[in-house]
Amino acid sequence: MKEEKKTGAQRTQQATRNEEWSDDRLKACLNVLPPEGVPTDYNILLRAYRGMTADLFSRFLVFYIDAGHDIDVSLEDGSTFLDLLSRHRKSNEYADILKQAGASGKRC
Repeated sequence: MKEEKKTGAQRTQQATRNEEWSDDRLKACLNVLPPEGVPTDYNILLRAYRGMTADLFSRFLVFYIDAGHDIDVSLEDGSTFLDLLSRHRKSNEYADILKQAGASGKRC
């Protein structure tokens, strides 16, 4: 028998807000391995976007760029991470942070 999806207070793991993220913890996010067929740099950005507030994402991008990762990484179809964010209606702040860091959304 299939259980109904739990919502709100019924969840087994509550969302954590306002926790401290040290520089070391942010840098550790650079070491995630991607699923097959996904570029490493794209996967790193995707996981950071999904798991961080905009302020944390902004701090993280400094480490990402300093480590030599590609801010305009693209998928096989040529779409960049910035292109993905442009399709999410609540990602404007993240897209602006990427643009300020030098992302163009277009592959040269």
